Amino acid sequence: MKLDTRVFPELEALSRGLLDETLAILKDAVARRGRFAIALAGGHTPAKMYAMWAEKYSAQTPWDKVHLFWGDERYVPQDDLLSNCRMTRETLISHIPIPAANVHAVPTHLAPPEKAAEAYEADLRKFFGATPEFDMQLLGLGIEGHTASLFPGASALDEKQRWVVPVTAPAEPPRRLTFTPVVLNRGRNTFFLVSGANKREIMAALRGEPENKPSQYPAGRIRPSGRLLWFLDQPAAG
Repeated sequence: MKLDTRVFPELEALSRGLLDETLAILKDAVARRGRFAIALAGGHTPAKMYAMWAEKYSAQTPWDKVHLFWGDERYVPQDDLLSNCRMTRETLISHIPIPAANVHAVPTHLAPPEKAAEAYEADLRKFFGATPEFDMQLLGLGIEGHTASLFPGASALDEKQRWVVPVTAPAEPPRRLTFTPVVLNRGRNTFFLVSGANKREIMAALRGEPENKPSQYPAGRIRPSGRLLWFLDQPAAG
């Protein structure tokens, strides 16, 4: 599989390069549509970018035009240590003047998870209408090829109607909510963020797959209609 990659020496440089792209896309989206919608990822790699955005790029950002969503979330309270929302709040949201209404957190307080997924999908449909086109999507990559909370073999990979579904993941915590490919394959700009030498093997596996067959890895199944870039640090790139 041919991957359009951007390789940086380390995570600091990767985060800076990603933020340069983010601000350019944001400026264009606001000029064209009056707002910028981004689907955030959890994990260590984007946390660096979020902190840098708040510390060094906040003044360049029209926060009243920015809308934050999450591509997946652990089904835990929003103040839980495992919550992607909590991580983003601590690194970014609590340091910026973004309106509370522009922070579209996954409603993990709703039970059961199916109800929370339906409510988040309703929020997305209210925001986008019939077509869920994020201006920018951030995605991670697991060592087994998962992205968002789409793991190998998950039935959600074949979802054709629902935008958000509850899943049971082979990881802690197992109960999660995730965007499906219905959403992830419509993004205008989709960026995979991959850091660390432990990701080198899965990157090689993805590169080695044929172009004309469905990928065996969830990350390889994300083929958006818009631009797709892979941001790698040197240890991940090999």
